Order: sequence, then C-alpha cells, then structure tokens
Amino acid sequence: MSTEMMKPVPRAGILDIAAYVPGKDHADGVARVYKLSSNETPLGASPKAIEAFREAAGNLELYPDGQAHALREAIASINGLNAANILCGNGSDELLGLLCHVYLGAGDEAIITEHGFLVYKIQIMGAGATPVTVPEKDYTVDVDAILAAVTPKTKLVFIANPGNPTGTYVPVADIRRLQAGLPKNVILVLDAAYAEYVRRNDYEAGIELVSSNSNVVMCRTFSKVYGLAALRIGWMYGPLEVVDAMNRVRGPFNLNAPAIAAGAAAMRDQAFIGTAVEYNKLWLDKLTHAFETIGLKVTPSVTNFILIHFPDVDGKRAPDADAFLTSRGYILRMVKGYGLPNALRMTVGPEEANRGVIETLGEFMAKTA
Repeated sequence: MSTEMMKPVPRAGILDIAAYVPGKDHADGVARVYKLSSNETPLGASPKAIEAFREAAGNLELYPDGQAHALREAIASINGLNAANILCGNGSDELLGLLCHVYLGAGDEAIITEHGFLVYKIQIMGAGATPVTVPEKDYTVDVDAILAAVTPKTKLVFIANPGNPTGTYVPVADIRRLQAGLPKNVILVLDAAYAEYVRRNDYEAGIELVSSNSNVVMCRTFSKVYGLAALRIGWMYGPLEVVDAMNRVRGPFNLNAPAIAAGAAAMRDQAFIGTAVEYNKLWLDKLTHAFETIGLKVTPSVTNFILIHFPDVDGKRAPDADAFLTSRGYILRMVKGYGLPNALRMTVGPEEANRGVIETLGEFMAKTA
C-alpha cells in the first residue's frame, strides 16, 4: 500500500464544505479604521457585565459550573421561562451545530433559505446530511417555498428571523403557519439573534411557539445587543426532550466562568439594553434616509445593520464601493457568499463612523470615472 493511500482522510463530504469567512477587520495603510462588518454594538457591554467578568477572574483555577445555573436563571427570570428548558452554549453557533449533530445524519435533509446564515449549511453538511436551499421573496423568508420543499427526509428547518444579512423579518402569523404545516417530527429552528432590536407589533421571537409545541426551538445570542461577542455566549429555549438530547452530547464545561457571570449580569441590566436599542433605532432611520437620498437602494431593516444595494454600473458596483470605503477606513461586509454580490452590509456604528460612511458613499456616488 502506498504512503499516499495511508494518510488520514476526512469523512466523505467534509472537504466539500466551504469554510466560514468572517468579515474583514483591517485596512492596510489606514490610520483609523472603523469595523462595521460584524454587527457588533457600538455601545459595548453593560458596565455591570464588565464588573462581573472582572470578579470572575479571581477564580480562574476552578472549573465553571457545567450547568451554567446563574446564567440560565437570569435568562429565565427576565424572559418568564422555565430554566429547565434553557440550554446555553459557546455562542449560538455551538447550539446550531449540536442540533445538527443530534438530529441529522446521512440521508437526512435540512431546509435553509437563499440568503440565510452560512453556518446552517456548514453544520448540516458537517453532520453528513444534505442542505436544501429554498428561494426567498424580496429578501424575505418565503414560508410557502419552505413548505413545498419538505420531504420525508426533512428533519430540520432553519430560519433566521430577523434575517442576516437581509435585515428583514417574518411576521408571527406566518411563522405559526409554517410550524402548523410541518410534520411533527421536523424541528423548526428559529434563530432570533437580532430579536432585541425588533420593534414591530407583528413580530415574535419564538418563545410562545416553543412553549406550545414539541418541535420548535429558539436560539438567541449575547453577541449583538448585549455586547459580549468576545465571550461567545448563546442560549436556546426548547422542549425538554430536545434539551435533554443535546445535553447528552455537549461539552461538560462548554461555557467559561467569566462568560457565565458576565452573561447573567448583562441579562439583568435591561436598562442598558434599552439604551442600546434606542440608539440603534435612531441611526437605523438616519442611515436609511441618507443612503436613499444619495441614490442607493436599502432593504428595510429591523436589525442593527443595513443591506445597501449598488447600481449595476461599471465603477459603481459593491466591490468598487467596498474598495473606496476601505481606503477611507470604513470596513463594511461583502455579502457575495450570501448570494448578494452587488450589496454591502453595514453595521450601525458609532456616530462618527456612521456620518463618515454617509459622507464617503456620497462622494463615491458623485464621482465620475
């Protein structure tokens, strides 16, 4: 047997996965850079969360609480939930991966949508299953397209609501219609990473739907409005049977102690969250109006980011705008990997950065070749 044939070989399908590529975070030769590519909050974390993190640093020799009791109790208290139905993870990414690990295998299918979060496809393929991509309508999840794609092989349906990178949302009536149309053995995964930002009467993150059904789970994160992206904290609310199954395979200490402490403190500081949401609403409206005024199309957003569409004209396309912005120190997110090659996603940032992007894109649109 040749040496070549004896080397380790990944399981079939692993090398077909396109690795996740995060947004860039630097610009060569630029003194001051504003990173607006990862939907991080410009207000940072709650001072109470930072204080809790520092206090936890005094006992780094000890293993963390493997059940994350303090964090689960804080989440349950603020949201009116049963802590037993809450599972915490190393970011919501870990929870999405655990769902695929537990419920998918070779021959199974999981449904994702056209512009959905790239991690869904990665985790589905990593579990040896087949991702089935359905089209969206006006950059919004199409419930009827999902229902039409369900087969006996379908085991999971992933929906980002609100969507990323689109910023759109699906009203709760349509989510209920989707759940009602799914077979009872198919789990509907509602990824509500941006739920805190939404101010719409017809939106619901998923708590009520989880509470009244055995095949719905809701995933949330501390990486966005809570400002704890560096700590990687996610949580899931789901039926006891699903939580139990996932607990059997998750790492025994999957959250570190400072993250548990900071997450619990951040969850209880809802006044700080309210301030962050109000700041975001103010600038979301200002940015949308400003970009439309200079001739750009913006997909209406309910999140902390904006999807900006560029003219299909030489010198004015998204890659051209990206290069122009980067040269000035403003880093937005190219979203070609999401099927949007002529758009950029911009996070609502600090006031100085927001005004700078408005001015820079105004120059970009006004300049001639």
